[in-house]
Amino acid sequence: MLVPSQGVTGSGGARAQGASLETVCALENNNNLIFRQRSNTQLAGRSERSVVNLHSIHEFATIVSRRLTEPHNMTDTRKFIIAAVGIFVCYFYFAILQEKITRGRYGDELQDDGSKGERFTYMLALVGVQCICNMVFAKVLLLAKPQPVDNTPKMYYASSALTYLLAMISSNMALRWVAYPMQVVAKSAKPIPVMLLGVLVGRKSYSMQKYLFVLLIVIGVVLFMFKDGKPNSGAALEHEGLGQLLLILSLSMDGLTGAIQERMRAHSAPSAQYMMLAMNSWSSLFVSCGLLLSGEGKEFIMFASRHPELFTHLSLLAITGALGQLFIFMMVSSFGALACSVVTTTRKFFTVLFSVLFFGNTLSGRQWVGAVLVFAGLFADMFYGKKPPSKAPVPKAKSKSETEELIR
Repeated sequence: MLVPSQGVTGSGGARAQGASLETVCALENNNNLIFRQRSNTQLAGRSERSVVNLHSIHEFATIVSRRLTEPHNMTDTRKFIIAAVGIFVCYFYFAILQEKITRGRYGDELQDDGSKGERFTYMLALVGVQCICNMVFAKVLLLAKPQPVDNTPKMYYASSALTYLLAMISSNMALRWVAYPMQVVAKSAKPIPVMLLGVLVGRKSYSMQKYLFVLLIVIGVVLFMFKDGKPNSGAALEHEGLGQLLLILSLSMDGLTGAIQERMRAHSAPSAQYMMLAMNSWSSLFVSCGLLLSGEGKEFIMFASRHPELFTHLSLLAITGALGQLFIFMMVSSFGALACSVVTTTRKFFTVLFSVLFFGNTLSGRQWVGAVLVFAGLFADMFYGKKPPSKAPVPKAKSKSETEELIR
């Protein structure tokens, strides 16, 4: 009876002794650690601040890098503001350069009508230069920052590029037979065909509030920009009807372009870079064919060789146009053709307003009414017109989910 109890007691004593030895070892290790810490106190004190600073800098750099490399975190409001301001600034300078090229004179040679200098009349070549530069710019953007593969059918891009070119060319040609205010009035009504053809071709439907707000903006821009007075004497009265038909054609092509782009967004939601590259590639192809068939390309080259300063103007025009195209396609890809047309139409208003404020022109009562209507429509749309347009049902075999269709 005593042996088992002694065995148990001996075993317990051994455990206690082992625990005691472990405690002593732990204390010795702890003392050694404390000793080492004390011996390194001065060195740690010297480097502590540097370590903290380096750690803070590393965290800051990590946060900044994450923000810069995650563009999708950008809110819709911030993205809309960036695109709208980019359109305003780029096309403000673009308009100045375009007027300098198309309405200015090159050289001092005496012309048949008694004026000095040659006028630039090669509108197809001017559009072609812009399209080629925009295409190169879009390609550089894609090389610098690759985008997801674009699966948009080429027919969409080809048809959209064709309508886009027809709208630009017919609008410029109309100025030969109609006054500039009439051309501005017609182009200011661009949101209307965009909405109508967006419903018919793009299968979109907008709320009644959206229709009213856009109509209010259009009326305001028309009232502000349309000036009293007779048409320019240079426009022959018998050709005015032809000019009006060209303006109607331009508006129709604008509407078709917007409707096709809406279908593209619903089909594959292409990125702004791919959209810009494909549109301008097809446009460059169409313009090149037109220049060769009409002979305008050869005449343009001869004119540029006589007046080398044209190259500087065209280079600046191409840069501002390429950046403006990027912002436009960003707006279309993210917010739709209607939002883009509203911004571009309002941009005309602010361009004229800038001219009025800084060049001492006075505003009539009708123009002030137009300004009030424009701002009223913009603010009303900002606060009450943000409901996204509904889409008509499309065959499920060819469509994506609703969430994917509304992305970008």
